[in-house]
Amino acid sequence: MSDTFDIHLQELRRGTVVLACLQLLRAPGYGYGLLEDLARHGFVTDANTLYPLLRRLEKQGFLTSEWNTDEARPRKFYRSSAAGEQLADTLTSEWRALTGAIASLTADAPTNEES
Repeated sequence: MSDTFDIHLQELRRGTVVLACLQLLRAPGYGYGLLEDLARHGFVTDANTLYPLLRRLEKQGFLTSEWNTDEARPRKFYRSSAAGEQLADTLTSEWRALTGAIASLTADAPTNEES
């Protein structure tokens, strides 16, 4: 595909990854595990994108974190805060409305044969 197409696709996915992270982190999770969970649900994300996103969401108060040092390798676990869960709920409602709007546009759009 073209570079222009890729840029638009990246923009579309950027916001959905935020929502996906907030939803998945209703239960505690760490970075690498979150990358795997996102990929399993169809949100293939690069670590260089995810970790800054997690730090930004934490700084904004939408995630909390704590270190787990019980295992040989310490891991930072993240979890959606109350504000993060509220944001996830709001974004999910908006996503559903947008999905319905796009569906109505594509259902009403003429096909190539009708043009």
